Amino acid sequence: MAYDAVIIGAGMSGLAAGIRLAYFDKSVCILERHTTIGGLNSFYRLRGRNHDVGLHALTNYAPPGAKAGPLAKVLRQLRLRWDDFGLSPQRFSTVAFPGCTLRFTNCIDELLQQVREHFPSEADGFSKLVEHVAAFEVASFEKCKLSARAVLSDFLRDALLIEMLMCPLLFYGSASPNDMDFSQFAIMFRSIFLEGFARPFEGVRRILKVLVRRFKELGGELRLRSGVRSISSRRGRATSLVLDDGQTIEAANIVSSAGTLETLRLLEGAEDSRPPIEPGNITYTESIYSLDCQPSDLGHDATIVFYNDSEKFRYEMPNEPIDLHSGIICSPNNFEYGRPPEEGRIRITALANPSHWLNLPQETYEREKTDWSRRLLESALRVIPDFRPAIVDTDFFTPKTIKKFTGHINGCVYGSADKISNGRTHLENLYLCGNDQGLLGIVGTLMSGISVVNAYLLK
Repeated sequence: MAYDAVIIGAGMSGLAAGIRLAYFDKSVCILERHTTIGGLNSFYRLRGRNHDVGLHALTNYAPPGAKAGPLAKVLRQLRLRWDDFGLSPQRFSTVAFPGCTLRFTNCIDELLQQVREHFPSEADGFSKLVEHVAAFEVASFEKCKLSARAVLSDFLRDALLIEMLMCPLLFYGSASPNDMDFSQFAIMFRSIFLEGFARPFEGVRRILKVLVRRFKELGGELRLRSGVRSISSRRGRATSLVLDDGQTIEAANIVSSAGTLETLRLLEGAEDSRPPIEPGNITYTESIYSLDCQPSDLGHDATIVFYNDSEKFRYEMPNEPIDLHSGIICSPNNFEYGRPPEEGRIRITALANPSHWLNLPQETYEREKTDWSRRLLESALRVIPDFRPAIVDTDFFTPKTIKKFTGHINGCVYGSADKISNGRTHLENLYLCGNDQGLLGIVGTLMSGISVVNAYLLK
């Protein structure tokens, strides 16, 4: 069986790549090892409740009908309508450090005012930084190889403000410890502070169902339970894929959203020609709490809270199983839906040590999950009201869960710090899309799949 293109992985970038190819009458097949689509942004059902994985919020929000911006471009490229995703904007979010909390919304004016109030001497510098980021040219496949912290120091002098600005951008977009390339900083700053957060009432299922339906309407083939065991190559080209069940599939082109190292490890032979890439180690745990009331009934109105317990933010693999010094608190209820969800929900996410969680015996693993889930909750209650009496159900996942359902080495959410920004490999017809291209967030990963296809497969 032969296709114009085979795509490895039915996550956001893989589905977007498939839609774009199918729209131009290419025979395309998406292969997914698991029974569920979505990859890092997926969903599951447990004890009668639906849960999202990955999606706290869609970034890069723009109001319906907007002509400019990444979200508008994605919708045009995929031939989707504004109401297909059913997005509702956030209420407000905060960055909470000791003695200072910055509030921001989907309008940059709110954050500008907050900086004027809390850091008056930095107001002009911050305004100039916003202008610089808005005007910064992020080439499609280029990294500028500048430290974001170094660039920030050209505009700002207050160390606390720099840490508070870096915190949400690192949490939501960096595979590198404590810093990020300025081009990625600019992308994330725009997506979070200049454009903002939104979410469908139904969660990530809404987005995934729209993408799959569009792909199949265009004649694309989606095969679940079809993991790739290996990729064969000859004379500098990938020639075929062998599936877990032994079936062989031929393709003129292969686009992989599995991750750079994960994809290269599928190649048979030719080890000497592979670029040296180190696996990443930035990953997370998350507790999901179902409540018998709305979080706002308990005094928690923020959509997302990025918190840290000191003036210095440490974004790195912790020595402990979980970093209890910082985290992200998201309430999917606190978006402007127009009607409240039936059940309250709060999610707490924190940096984790992958080697700890990946190597525990099962009995110890379950015990550690219970203990560290409790400790993570207690650490988050420093910055939000105590909601423990309202909890009716809890789930907790770790890097072991992430590795199981995504195949990412170390269970790393953002993959390797060595990004292949142009999506090329050493084989002329094997391409990469997704997190290891360096475009992050749902809109970023959708754009990744689209841009790789446009650049190389639709010439």
